[in-house]
Amino acid sequence: MPTPFHDLDAYIALPRLSGLQLSPDGTRLVTTVSTLDPQRTKHVSALWEVDPSGAAPARRLTRSAKGESAARFTADGDLLFTSARPDPESTDDDAPSALWLLPAAGGEARVLATRHAGIDGVLTADAAPVAAILSEVLPSAVDEADDDRLRRLRKDHKVAAILHDSYPVRYWDHDLGPSVPHLFTLDSSTEDRAELRDVTPDPGIGLRHQDAVLSADGRTAVTSWTVPGPKGALRQILVRIDLSTGERNTLVDDPAADLSSAAISPDGALVAYLRETVSTPHQAPRVELWLTDLDATGEPRRLAADWDRWPGHLTWTRDGAGLLIEADDLGRGPVFHLDLATEAITRVTADDAVFTDLQLSPDGRTLYALRSSYLAPAHPVRIDLAGALASGPVEAVALPAPAPLPELPGTLTEVTATAEDGSALRSWLVLPEGADATTPAPLLLWIHGGPLGSWNTWSWRWNPWILAARGYAVLLPDPALSTGYGQDFIQRGWGAWGAAPFTDLMALTDVAVARSDIDETRTAAMGGSFGGYMANWVAGHTDRFRGIVTHASLWALDQFGPTTDDSFYWAREMTPQMALDNSPHLSVEQIVTPMLVIHGDKDYRVPIGEGLRLWYELLSRSGLPADDQGRTPHRFLYFPDENHWILTPQHAKVWYQVVERFLAEHVLGLTGEELPTLPEELG
Repeated sequence: MPTPFHDLDAYIALPRLSGLQLSPDGTRLVTTVSTLDPQRTKHVSALWEVDPSGAAPARRLTRSAKGESAARFTADGDLLFTSARPDPESTDDDAPSALWLLPAAGGEARVLATRHAGIDGVLTADAAPVAAILSEVLPSAVDEADDDRLRRLRKDHKVAAILHDSYPVRYWDHDLGPSVPHLFTLDSSTEDRAELRDVTPDPGIGLRHQDAVLSADGRTAVTSWTVPGPKGALRQILVRIDLSTGERNTLVDDPAADLSSAAISPDGALVAYLRETVSTPHQAPRVELWLTDLDATGEPRRLAADWDRWPGHLTWTRDGAGLLIEADDLGRGPVFHLDLATEAITRVTADDAVFTDLQLSPDGRTLYALRSSYLAPAHPVRIDLAGALASGPVEAVALPAPAPLPELPGTLTEVTATAEDGSALRSWLVLPEGADATTPAPLLLWIHGGPLGSWNTWSWRWNPWILAARGYAVLLPDPALSTGYGQDFIQRGWGAWGAAPFTDLMALTDVAVARSDIDETRTAAMGGSFGGYMANWVAGHTDRFRGIVTHASLWALDQFGPTTDDSFYWAREMTPQMALDNSPHLSVEQIVTPMLVIHGDKDYRVPIGEGLRLWYELLSRSGLPADDQGRTPHRFLYFPDENHWILTPQHAKVWYQVVERFLAEHVLGLTGEELPTLPEELG
């Protein structure tokens, strides 16, 4: 039976949910839904309301060609959001993102605040009429008017140059500077536009990519703060900002770690946060849960030191006696509860899924979240928190969502294996419909990026069901360096990417191809980012696969380290000796497998030089070079205007079409008119 995964146009048109916010009275949930625009060349987001009780269907709240995002409820129940939609009171048709307010009592949304630089994020207090926003300011601007003047000057004179005096200069897919983020509070006590007051007038790069939160009473903000260090390094401390005076004080400054993800207790007395130790060439980082006083009077203390998992996002319980923690765990991402009095950790959710965007009901008995897994994309659910704390993990209950969940073209199971050092290994295995001993499916080994991550949740960008719809089984392994299996499992691969991570992948592949429903003679390997690195390493160290797809991949580690956007981070692990021992380019002569290289020019995390060098060295130095006529089985799919992920709908479609044809030729052995056609847009 056809599913959306059989038709790429139908797939890219599927609605995609993100974010969840609960109103202060607990009667309204709001999520963001992205859908294709009429030209089918970008996704546009809108806000939808979901009934927490599950009785009423979801309903759309906003609609515009520009889209809406960053929804946050005020303490009074009004809904704030950002959008570049036209302002009825302005003649500027190309205005940046503004802050809008949708009244709880009903009526049309109105603009609450604007800045020429646009508004990037919204913060609200739970129990006070206080809101704040993040927005960029040019460092030489003396006031708001001067900032506007300087921005218009750069725009009118078409000057894009940036003079840097600090590191880094770019991040993932965009250039940094010359402006930096500031935190502004809003005075929205009237029906007029809110006045913005800068409470961080001289932040430097302190607020770049940070995660500020407000106390329930609206008096204080707590945020990570970037501090420049020697030799281009950066580190994160924790600061407190008085929103009435702008006074900033350091809460925690730990030279041995980066601090992030602060959560303020309901009574405003405590701050829980994450501490990630600074790694060394031989010691992987460790993510720990810590607690400190908001007034910085006591010493910070570590919580649940014996819990061998990396905590993620933190949410306080209503009584302040516990924390709800999102964390990777054995290929899942359950919700856990920490009792502050005993430091006992208990699991809340029983589902084989990942939970994010936790929202707690006013009485503290019910939890709302987005649930996703390889069986379903993100959708809103209700969790009986009180029942889980009393009787053990519970299954979440799905709420009426803005869009139905798509049907899948196959089944999901698990594969386990034992590593060379005796470690337990596991992987998800996606099986296409009809795969059995009489018609075994070809296998794709799909390697995750990170490398500190896990194949544990739905991905719109890396979706195995598209390949399952074309008859492939897809193996999604978690080798050494994966999270959710304990600190020792990460340490196994630290500084030795080509060792345990590689042998773990091969061990899991061996178990998968031993199944009667898998055809061991038709296999391929593929991956992106670190997964692309591993695909390159696989290509130079085994000829067992018929084809290899390497996307946004690290090729020459000595080249990658100094040119990526966060060189100081990678330098902690990537010593000259580590690069010499683990760089795939040193084995290029051993590559005898056809490779499809994919790279976006705007990828600043894994710069385009990696893909260009890989492509040239495949043609000139590999064991399968171009012949005298320049013909080669290798291919290079290049995106001049895409980043690390290839996000635009039309290019994501091209990505899958080219991958499908490459695999059909080299794994399935199809030729000529048997091969899937390439998109005409490729010329």
